[in-house]
Formats: sequence, structure tokens, C-alpha cells
Amino acid sequence: MIIEAGVAIVVALGAFWTFSGEKEVCNEINFNKYGLKNDLETKLYGQHIAAEVILKTVTGFMENKNPKKPLVLSLHGWTGTGKTFVSQLIAENIYKKKMKSSFVHLFSVTTHFPHKAHIDKYKTQLQEWIRGNVSICPRSMFIFDEMDKMPLELIDSIKPYLDFSDNLDGVSYRQAIFIFLSNAGAMMINDVTMKFWRDGKEREEIQLKDLETVLSQSVFNNEDSGFWHTSLIDRHLVDFFVPFLPLEYKHVIQCGLAEMARQGFTPDNNVVKRMTDDLIFFPEEERVFSLQGCKLIPNKLRFYIP
Repeated sequence: MIIEAGVAIVVALGAFWTFSGEKEVCNEINFNKYGLKNDLETKLYGQHIAAEVILKTVTGFMENKNPKKPLVLSLHGWTGTGKTFVSQLIAENIYKKKMKSSFVHLFSVTTHFPHKAHIDKYKTQLQEWIRGNVSICPRSMFIFDEMDKMPLELIDSIKPYLDFSDNLDGVSYRQAIFIFLSNAGAMMINDVTMKFWRDGKEREEIQLKDLETVLSQSVFNNEDSGFWHTSLIDRHLVDFFVPFLPLEYKHVIQCGLAEMARQGFTPDNNVVKRMTDDLIFFPEEERVFSLQGCKLIPNKLRFYIP
């Protein structure tokens, strides 16, 4: 995606354009809270904290006709734990065309903003892109992947759109949703989860309060987090820092069975178990938590199917 060209396209074609050419109307967006609840309960494995926070915050925000600020969620955790998947579930239950909606905008930091030397150009492009799309549809969603690799200046450039402003240059951003995906803080989340396990406690006993404050402080003080000393944190513009726990063996099994069904095969526990046994878990002796989560399953699974 070339951002400059994208702004021109969006402005020219207006709110009825989608990439398939079908009409999509912003004021016909119909949030399906029961669909989101069911998806989080049946498709997301091992993330009881994230499921509860996402359901309550997204539902409350979408049912509020006059929110005071945009919804800003920062999802943190190890690779393959469900951060990208959850952002997709949110989009699927808000927009008719789901992730293909022209009102959903996904940015990969390493793909769309690869050169630090062009940071000023990126800042202008990103601001224009957000402004242009929210002008067309106030209920737009912006997803930023790999936030831990995003330059601080670029992060702070979007701060005005996340604040409690009634309008900014004639545009109100209060109904928009911003979702940040990051691996930053994953080690801290893993350490807390590991301590609960070593203490003989169930992972479901871990609560948001056990993680959120230390998570926000961890990413704020970590130079490699993308949020290092950013005004998004010290101005309290992120509504929730949502922790994604490392997945256990049983959760990987669940992912595998679901993936078999998605690929058109009859779910076979023996097949999925053989695949899971070959994956890397930690601690090395106990093999409790998956190092890659469910990320590798779609590509690995076919190898184990007879």
C-alpha cells in the first residue's frame, strides 16, 4: 500500500468503494455483539483475560453513540498467542466485508514504514490517511502490527487523533478504533504466567490487574518496545493494555483441531498430537508453554495428515 496514492483514492471514490467494487455504507455498520462473544468463547484459546477485556470494551464502545475519545487497545504477547486473530474477530463482527472492508486499515510497520530516513514523509502520509478515512467513515478501524518496531516520532504523530478532542481541523475521531499489536512485554507476561504455574495456581486465576500496570510500565521504559517514553502512555491515551498469555499444550491441540476443520479435514486428535509433540515448548523438561503458540500450525499440519 502506498499511502499517498491511497488517500487520493479514498477521497475520490468516497464511502461507497470497496476493493471488490460492492457498495459499503458507513452508516449501515451493524455491530454484532453476540457474534463477537461467541467467537471469543469458541475460537480463541487460552486467553481468558483478553477475551473478557475485548468483549466488554468493544461492546461498550460500539453501543455508545457519543464516546468521549476513540477506543485505543494495545495487545501484547508472545508470537502466535492470538493478537492478530483477535483484531480480525473484532473487524468481522463490526464490518460487513470484515477485514476486506474499506473502513479497516492494517499497517505493518516493517512493510509500510521501512526506512527511518523517511520518517517525516511517513508522518505526513499517515496523518493524511487517518484524517481522510475518518472523514469518510467515523467508525473506521486502524490496526498497527509490529508496534515494537515503530519509530517513536511516528507513534507520537498520531497522538492528536487518540485524544479527547471534540474535533481536530473539523474532523471528529471519537468513534474510531485504534488497535496496536506488539511483542513488547511478552517476557514479562510469560514470567507472571510461569510464576502462577510454579505456585500451583490455575492460569484462569491470573487477572488483568496482575499484569496491566506492570505491562504498561514495562513497555514505557523499554527502548525496544516502540512505546519507549511515548506520549501515548504518559498522556493515558491507551484505554487498555491487553496481555496475551503463552499457550499451553492443550491450547495448541485445540488450535490444531480447529485448523484441520478449517482446511476441510475431519479433526483427528492423533494427527494433531503428533504435530504438537514436535513443536518447541518451555521449560524444556516440563514442556508446558508453546514457544510459537499457534502461529506455525496452518503450514505444519498438512505434513502430519496421512
